[in-house]
Amino acid sequence: MPDGTPPITFYIPPAFWPQDLPTDADQNWPGFGLGIYTWTIQTALRLRASGFPCQLSHQLPATGIVLFHSNALRAGSIRPTPQRLLICIKAEATPYPYAPLHIVQNPKEARSGQHYFMPHWPQPGLLGRDRNRRDRFENIAFFGHRNSLAAELQTQRWHAQLADMGLTWQPIVNTNAWHEYAHLNNRWHDYRQIDAVVAIRSFDRRRYDHKPATKLYNAWLAEVPAILGPESAYRATGHSGQDYLEADSSANLFKYLKQLQENTKLREALINEGIFRAKLYQPQHIYQKWRDFLEKVAVPAYEQWCTRPHLRGSQLTRAWIHSYRVKARNRLIQRSK
Repeated sequence: MPDGTPPITFYIPPAFWPQDLPTDADQNWPGFGLGIYTWTIQTALRLRASGFPCQLSHQLPATGIVLFHSNALRAGSIRPTPQRLLICIKAEATPYPYAPLHIVQNPKEARSGQHYFMPHWPQPGLLGRDRNRRDRFENIAFFGHRNSLAAELQTQRWHAQLADMGLTWQPIVNTNAWHEYAHLNNRWHDYRQIDAVVAIRSFDRRRYDHKPATKLYNAWLAEVPAILGPESAYRATGHSGQDYLEADSSANLFKYLKQLQENTKLREALINEGIFRAKLYQPQHIYQKWRDFLEKVAVPAYEQWCTRPHLRGSQLTRAWIHSYRVKARNRLIQRSK
């Protein structure tokens, strides 16, 4: 970065600041199971490890570029100043009106010049499938939060149906409670005994345009075939039938499980194509995307923010109008109760 570059800060409010910060982005730290930490802490650690100047802080800086996860807003509003440009890592929330720029985790949401797609980091410390398992096909897993798994796949009936096929269901689930991160299951990285991944949020064919494709490229990196729902991020990232299988019904899910169980060549083809595709989702590739965004988009935007008051004023006016509309809508809702 050239001299005169504004300070770049990844901000986490004091209320959410963890007591045991990891020192390495590849560390299997439980907090990396939550978006607010994996998007800010992991990004800052990877950028700094590669020599890119940035800081991680629980103090909101007076000047510079400030990046924060949308969940940080639960601790209170974060406002810009004439010398402070906000960049919101939107995740699954609505856009933050005070942030001129947003990072989105699904290509479908990169709809304008203010929304930039960035792949989610893969699981830190990932341990791939043990190749000594060879052609064994026994253990079927889900890695994720409980509310990201279809209700039908959380029943004893589902367990029994897999057992009838000679398969074992191994869901590795977490809660979404940020304050309980220290107690989260930290086995999302361990695919060593897993023979296939099933990750379907629902069977209603929703596209989930706010969700990332992380479960797909984690499976690629782990060299495990995946059966996934018809989500837009998976379709934008992979190719159903080539590097993963897409199931939009329970009948299709069982059909694909049976095919994987009986057809070792299909498993090999999916795995090999996934290995090829996974090269684009290694941390070093995502790091370069972050560096390009900060250097080519964020820094020029900061210079405009500081030197062109009319642009700043327009942004703040839009934010005020948005806030007014939200408050007015909430008052109407309260009156109708």
